[in-house]
Amino acid sequence: MDLPSISVITPSFNQGHFIRQTVESVLCQQYPKLDYTIIDGLSTDNTLSILETYKSQLRLIVEQDSGQTDAINKGLRSAQGEIVCWLNSDDYFLPGTLQAVGTYFAQHPSCLWLTGDCLIVDEEGTIIQQPIRYYKRLLRQLPVPVYLGLTNAVCQPATFWRRSIHAQLGYLDESLRYTMDYDWWLRLKSIQPPVVLARPLTAFRIHKDSKGGSEFSRQFEEDYAVLTKYTSNTLTRTAHRLHNTLINSIYRVLKKV
Repeated sequence: MDLPSISVITPSFNQGHFIRQTVESVLCQQYPKLDYTIIDGLSTDNTLSILETYKSQLRLIVEQDSGQTDAINKGLRSAQGEIVCWLNSDDYFLPGTLQAVGTYFAQHPSCLWLTGDCLIVDEEGTIIQQPIRYYKRLLRQLPVPVYLGLTNAVCQPATFWRRSIHAQLGYLDESLRYTMDYDWWLRLKSIQPPVVLARPLTAFRIHKDSKGGSEFSRQFEEDYAVLTKYTSNTLTRTAHRLHNTLINSIYRVLKKV
């Protein structure tokens, strides 16, 4: 079987505490056709000293950027792989992820994008928020317009797509700080619904400095604004708004805000 090449993009800035695990999780995949790029926005902690030790195994670009989305787009534009994804510098792949993804795309040439399950972990890598994970797994069993209309139930670090689609859809919206992924899923969905793999592919980390951990209220506001760009359906908008309100309230209880 002729596996496709896969490009992994990691936007990086001051995540020295986690970056080694992220990089190792990619390189230890031992995928035969890996193109790995890290875009660092001039980190001021120990990130760059760590990354220097991996320079022979990946492409490292260190320069000023205008934020995470800008860095991701730089990586996507320079990617050489047939399949692309981005993995943030505090998340990590689980063993066998790239082999599973590459095999699926090789066996299903008409598939444009796929997404899998992901663990939610804390700073130490301990699994947390299992009810939220199971809830999103349940949602992904519903029709795509339902679960993407209701909420962003797609796991960003567990999502891969064919690089060729950028010729049609362009790149991520750099005006978005929190929900550039949700915006991208809705654009991808307009062409083809995703294939959903049941297996966990990645670990998504929540910690005190992560945007998802500390700025979730602003994230929900931007999330709703993104939805309204793609649908004028009153029922969908109302359901999404009510769902955001409910989840926001639950997060406030969980995080004791």
